[in-house]
Amino acid sequence: MLHFTPEEFAVRHGRMESELDSRGLDGMLIFAPESQYWLTGYDTFGFCFFQCLVIGGNEPVLLTRSADLRQAELTSIIGDIRIWKDGRDARPESDLANLIRELGLANKRLGIEFDTHGLTYRNGLKVSEALAGLVELVDASNLFPALRLVKSEAEIAYVRKAAELADDALEAGLEHVVPGGSESRILAAMQGAVFAGGGDYPGNEFIIGSGEHALLCRYSSGRRNLSPVDQLTLEWAGVYRHYHAAMMKTVVVGEPTPYQRSLHASVREALAKSEGRLVPGARMGDVYDAHRLSLDAHGLSESRLNACGYSLGARFSPSWMDPQMFYEGAKTVIQPGMVFFLHMIVMDSANQTAMCLGRTSLVNANGPEPLSSYPLDLIVR
Repeated sequence: MLHFTPEEFAVRHGRMESELDSRGLDGMLIFAPESQYWLTGYDTFGFCFFQCLVIGGNEPVLLTRSADLRQAELTSIIGDIRIWKDGRDARPESDLANLIRELGLANKRLGIEFDTHGLTYRNGLKVSEALAGLVELVDASNLFPALRLVKSEAEIAYVRKAAELADDALEAGLEHVVPGGSESRILAAMQGAVFAGGGDYPGNEFIIGSGEHALLCRYSSGRRNLSPVDQLTLEWAGVYRHYHAAMMKTVVVGEPTPYQRSLHASVREALAKSEGRLVPGARMGDVYDAHRLSLDAHGLSESRLNACGYSLGARFSPSWMDPQMFYEGAKTVIQPGMVFFLHMIVMDSANQTAMCLGRTSLVNANGPEPLSSYPLDLIVR
């Protein structure tokens, strides 16, 4: 069930230890599921309950519920698994405090991940209270996101597979994009193609919207059938071993208007200019500036977004987005081995017209390598 070799996990552990040393930390309390997965392979949605991977002893120790005992045994390299008992008076934060004492980490300086859906505000308050006076807690929420930015060769292989599945999903969905076609069938075909190819559930729902809902950037419940003249916005991801390769397109049903063709030309140009800045040494803010200047030059400043993409990797619900985003002033320096999704999104509310275009690229030494084999032409059905 392990998706990486023990040697790869050892390298990751070494990188983590180096980063802990550089920050003056004696250990780490890991609550983010993607951090746990990256470091040990632990694969579960059990992070919706209290669970913590403790770093600082001789080996990582997982504190979790009995329901995830075998999950950890089968999917991870974690050898020491402790169970907090479900019950009316359960206090896993106290169990965590006792574990810290047992591991000799009392009075130590420990990093903790506060910025994660794996630690609710309520549980975070309880942890802070239980550990007050026992250890010095330091918010190190940005430690693992930074370590995960540059992908290994094994990770890149999974991203490439995810990109193939994203293309498969588009091909499957387009078969049902016809006048009168059902959004339900489109969505089922796309998600089914990912599963049929050995892929996984995505970190968040696929986005599908037609008519006025084509202007939405989020999934919403409810389905409709396509009209003879319509617009359909799709944002989806191929997913393999939790690694994501996202894509985005607005498909036109019926004859495109001159305005739709003009908008598509604008977003295609903006994508090309943005990808032109996706090179080693540039900052993520530089890429955003290329997006902004290109679309604004076409008079689309009121219709574009204030971000144009983000880093991708292994992620869990409720989002496939990594924290590093393309926005004004973003300082992350682009390096080879990073994977990014760039999306050019135009939502013209005044004219009720959407036009979106996006794809995932791997950064190589000489620049970006788009991972989709699908052309960027306007799709008309």
